[in-house]
Amino acid sequence: MKKILLLFTFVFSLYSCGENGKSSDSAQAEENTEQISEEQSEPGEVPDPIPADSSEEYSYEMVVEGLKIPWGFEFLPDGSIIITEKSGEIIHFKDGQKIKIEGGPEVYNRGQGGLLDVALHPNYASNGWLYLTYSSKEGEGEGGNTALMRAKLNGNQLTDKEVLYKASPNTTKGQHFGSRISFDKNGYLYFTSGDRGARDENPQDITRDNGKVYRLNDDGSVPSDNPFVGEENAVEAIYSYGHRNPQGMILNPETGEIWVHEHGPKGGDEINVVKKGANYGWPVVTYGENYDGTPITDERSRPGMEDPIFYWLPSIAPSGFAYVTSDKFPELKGDLLVGSLKFKYLEHLELDGKTITKRTRLLQDIGRLRDVIQGPDGNIYVAVEGKGIAKLTHNN
Repeated sequence: MKKILLLFTFVFSLYSCGENGKSSDSAQAEENTEQISEEQSEPGEVPDPIPADSSEEYSYEMVVEGLKIPWGFEFLPDGSIIITEKSGEIIHFKDGQKIKIEGGPEVYNRGQGGLLDVALHPNYASNGWLYLTYSSKEGEGEGGNTALMRAKLNGNQLTDKEVLYKASPNTTKGQHFGSRISFDKNGYLYFTSGDRGARDENPQDITRDNGKVYRLNDDGSVPSDNPFVGEENAVEAIYSYGHRNPQGMILNPETGEIWVHEHGPKGGDEINVVKKGANYGWPVVTYGENYDGTPITDERSRPGMEDPIFYWLPSIAPSGFAYVTSDKFPELKGDLLVGSLKFKYLEHLELDGKTITKRTRLLQDIGRLRDVIQGPDGNIYVAVEGKGIAKLTHNN
């Protein structure tokens, strides 16, 4: 099986993820394409990659036009949209107008870094808290690293700003900032930070930031039952580790679990179910390889490390993640949607429990698809680089 997998990987070596390049896992390769548990599992049988079908059943209509790199967006209770531009701008789209919000964080806009995700507190209607992740220059060292802030929107101004977390140390490398934000059913806040291009230092070390999924209380304090609380020198905000660069995260409403997808190197983008204290293996185990075709490791699984429930080969460079519950799209209900930066489409993943049974490409060649969410009206919305926010429509 391993020989077949390696041969399959070689055959597709020209089709790398959206972080492709000729050198090893390097900042230049990354920047060129991004443009700017409770119990540990024993290794199991990870399904082989499956090819993607294509569908012409869907089209789209533009809702917000004229955006450059809309990294994340959310609907406010009044139906307006808050949008983050990677460059640092925060845009409030209301009554057909794009309004620039003042008072946003200062961002370190380099490579894959900038203003990243935005999320609303589950009780936003009563408390007004919104959350942002971004690359920040604050703290020790030159360059930047991923930070989490909460703030309130008052008119056209962000106020009551609080930096809840800042990964350290800073580095001038331009890749792997993450970052997505999600809340679970108990109100805990999760956010992701990539390995910052230091794969051999950060992901496997719980005394260091980066290559992690963090869990916090909504005010930024660390929950007392986080897995590494009280462990000497550990970063107590860490919930899981051994991640590479997660740019998609959701609450699975059926299971209550947090799921992430993350960029692999050349090959091996993954979907993982986040478990308390779990190690997801990067770079000790991976289905990917270096950008020059040399192996990172010959291990795909190891006892004590979590296997992905799915991986892509070739990589699609996934960004944005949604679990569909809408009756407006019964054919998608209970399934996953993922944006592809590399191949510029929306991917429909049919889901049976924790098994992906079918892949289908939707909205082919729409553009580098950065985010996807289900809106409060039940429609599916996508953020497309160089275009804006679009709504999924049926062709019939």
